[in-house]
Formats: sequence, C-alpha cells, structure tokens
Amino acid sequence: MKVYPEKLGSRLKQGTDRLFIVSGDEPLLIQESCDLIRAELRRAGFSERQVFHVVKGFDWQQVLFNANSMSLFAEQKLLEIRCSSKPDKEAMEVLKALAGDMPQDTAMLLILPKIDKKVESAAWFKALDQAGVHVAIWPVTVEQLPKWIAARFQAAGLRPSADAVTAMVDLVEGNLLAAMQEIERLKLVVEGDTVDVGQVLDGVGDSARYNVFSLIDAAVGQDPVRTLKVIQGLRVEGAEIFFIVLMLGRELRTLVNIATALEQGEKLDAAMQKYYVFANRRSLVGACLRARSRLQLESVQQQVSQLDKLFKGIGTGNPWDLLTTLLLRLAGKPVIANRAA
Repeated sequence: MKVYPEKLGSRLKQGTDRLFIVSGDEPLLIQESCDLIRAELRRAGFSERQVFHVVKGFDWQQVLFNANSMSLFAEQKLLEIRCSSKPDKEAMEVLKALAGDMPQDTAMLLILPKIDKKVESAAWFKALDQAGVHVAIWPVTVEQLPKWIAARFQAAGLRPSADAVTAMVDLVEGNLLAAMQEIERLKLVVEGDTVDVGQVLDGVGDSARYNVFSLIDAAVGQDPVRTLKVIQGLRVEGAEIFFIVLMLGRELRTLVNIATALEQGEKLDAAMQKYYVFANRRSLVGACLRARSRLQLESVQQQVSQLDKLFKGIGTGNPWDLLTTLLLRLAGKPVIANRAA
C-alpha cells in the first residue's frame, strides 16, 4: 500500500505493518521517514536491528538466512536493507519470497532509490506493496517549497514573516537539508519565536564558510580551483562525508537524467524544469552539461558507489582522496593536488 510521508505517522499508529519500503531521491525526507518507522518498530518490540548495505556481488541469501534465524538478543528483529541501485534478479526473488512469508518475529525496512512505473508494475514489487507499506518520497517542487519551509518553521516553534520564508526559499535553492540546518540555527539564535527577513539574511554570511552545497556548485560550475579549496576546508573542519556523498549522488543522477533527455531531443530548459533544477542553479548545470558528456557523467556516477563502499569500511583507500578525485573530474580537472592533512 502506498503511503505518502505526511500520512506515515497516522499509518504507523495502527501498529499492524511489519514490512516497509521507502523509495525516493530526497535524503532528508528519506531519513525522516526511516527514523519514524524505526522508532515505531522499537516501541512494538523490534529491538534488534540488522543492517545490510547492498553493493555489487551482495549475497541475498544472507538476508533470507537472517530472516529465518532466531534472534540472539531479542524476541523480535528488524532487517534493514539499504540499496544504492535497483534490485537485481536474485534480489527480486528473495524480496518476493519474504513478502509472501515474513516470519512473525521479523520486520523489514527496504530503502530504495527513486523507482519508476516499470518497477512498480513488476511482480516482486507488487508482492512487497501488497504485503506492506510503500513510502514514496518525491522532491518538493518550486511551488511547494514556501509552504514546506513555513511548516518546518512552525514545527520548530518559530513564526516567520512572509518575507523571511521567501528569503529562505532563495537561500537554500531547493536543498531541504540546508533549509533544516538554517531553521535549526535560527531556533538557537533568535530571541522569542518571530523570525524576520533580516535574521534569515544574516545567516548568509555564516553560510559562506565551507559547506556541502558550495562544494557541489563549484564542481558542477566547472571551477576546479574553488572545488579543491572547498573540499580541503570541509576535510579540515571534519565534515560528515556521508552527507557529501548523498548530495553528490543526487546531483549526478539529476545531471545524467538531463543529459539523457537532451540526447533524446528534449530542450535544455524543459529538461531542467522536469528534473527540478531551480532557476538560480540553471547556469551552473548548463555549464556542466556543455562540458561533460552523458558517458563522462555516468563514469563519475559509477565511481560514487566505490566511494560509498569506502566510507562504509568496504575495500581500501581514503574516502576523502577518492571524493576529491571525483569532484575534480566533475569540475574538469581529473587530478588531486595539495591534499589537506
């Protein structure tokens, strides 16, 4: 059964579901939905959690084995399966089997990237959908963003002016994680509960420090010098590489989708609108698409999965070094120079 994020809380209160699929391309909303599901399952007694990171060559039989094995530490357990790409044939067979015969003491949370109609109509996915809850995460559109930001202000106990909401929309350029970080900052610094446009704009100076969003923009905008400077700053500051990888992966998927649309004869402006590229970023994205072919973008995209393995402890190498290499490739200079210590 498909459930949208805003309805997930009320669905969970029914307490009858043990199989969940969360799919989409918006890291913040995926994280929030998964956190809500985990919390409810813990309250229901699923206190043991086993996490599987699905990469190339993953043995899906271990999922079946764990599903059918008694829990060592608790009466009930959660199997959390994180897929960075669409399931292969073996995965489909295992997931379909679990959908039809989930052990009573086991719950499952399957996290997928954004899926299309073809996947939704496949037999394995239909089996999952009928057996559990599918939380479909969609990007917040340009038109929806002001209302979304105003609601997040309200949830944080703040009352923004209309101009403050507009300024925040312009500031974050569609990045929901950046919006939430800025709202949390304002919650700490404002006196009382009202927020005006000046207080929002004051944050622009603070956000001039090295951050994930300026890093992505520098690479996409074909500025290798600034890309290297920003990533060195992030590294020195001890930034969380997990979020950088999420944002880079999302940006590359958008770039590949647009490049594919262009090859199929679609106009650039139409493709950017289709894939939710905000007006303030269209010149950057256009510069990248003129400089990088679809195959080049896909090559960088494929290497992100290797980076994903490294920071999960799979394989050898330094994740920061590989991240620097990938971003410089995207920016047009495939070299590493002057690594930060």
